[in-house]
Amino acid sequence: MTLQETAPEAGHASAPQPAIRVSGLRMRYGTRDVLSGLDLEVSRGELFALLGPNGAGKSTTIEILEGYRARSGGDAEVLGHDPGHEDAAWRGRLGIVLQASRDHGRWRVGDLLGHFARFYPRAFEPAELIRLVGLTAQTTQQVSTLSGGQRRRLDVALGIVGRPELLFLDEPTTGFDPEARRDFHDLIRGLRDNLGTTMLLTTHDMSEAQQLADRIGILQHGRITACGTLAELSAAARTRSEVLWTDSEGLPQRRLTADPSKVVWELHQQFQGPIPDLEVRRPTLEDTYLRMIAEDGASAEGATGEHGSDTAEPSAARHEESAA
Repeated sequence: MTLQETAPEAGHASAPQPAIRVSGLRMRYGTRDVLSGLDLEVSRGELFALLGPNGAGKSTTIEILEGYRARSGGDAEVLGHDPGHEDAAWRGRLGIVLQASRDHGRWRVGDLLGHFARFYPRAFEPAELIRLVGLTAQTTQQVSTLSGGQRRRLDVALGIVGRPELLFLDEPTTGFDPEARRDFHDLIRGLRDNLGTTMLLTTHDMSEAQQLADRIGILQHGRITACGTLAELSAAARTRSEVLWTDSEGLPQRRLTADPSKVVWELHQQFQGPIPDLEVRRPTLEDTYLRMIAEDGASAEGATGEHGSDTAEPSAARHEESAA
């Protein structure tokens, strides 16, 4: 996949343009602010997770970036263009996987993907795409007969049929059972690793964000209040790791620390060798997220109550025009 780059200066190659760059993004519904100055930058080839409670503004944000909802204020640039002034060529560079599957029940899997592939100049060959998402055995099957996990793989296939530079995943595993969620995560990792596709994932599932994302942004009160890798977020929230071991008298010991490596080294010196029953438990994203919420003085419910929920239904055009 060819990345769009800015012009080099004085013989030095410059860094690729970000896939997404947002500054001061605002969205108001009547007198209610859903987004109140959101800043965000997503690099090319990155899988970025936007994490927040229901009603935090995740779906509103993604609809604005897709060009399906007009913003109230702020600046937005997606693949080098303002999504508020999109055209068909720009839209063809995006892929979208919605929260719910579309109704193509009577189509056969191969025929449906072949139909959508005709609308893109660089589309996957249907057979190649079917193999990529693990639906080869279902090629001639009607969509209505697919299992939930198979249907979600088809949704991803429809989202990437045009070889998008940027793929939006809007709470894609809502309602999944654990096995279907695991299979979907494996599929998304494979797409990122093999195709280098930039992805923006919205989710309120902290485990999902922790497993998939290169970086995570926490959306609270209509803006991103923290952003970084899990390690960076944990450090910012001063979330401590837990070190457990058994002392020389056989008693279990526990220490909370921001530097578990130092504690382990000290214990190694103390025992002059292996440390009995050593275990290091690093903070999960849930630990970090809950601590950030507490430090901000509001729970996820409080954030939802202040700003209300996102719009009840995504814009109709998003359902009608999206290939996914």
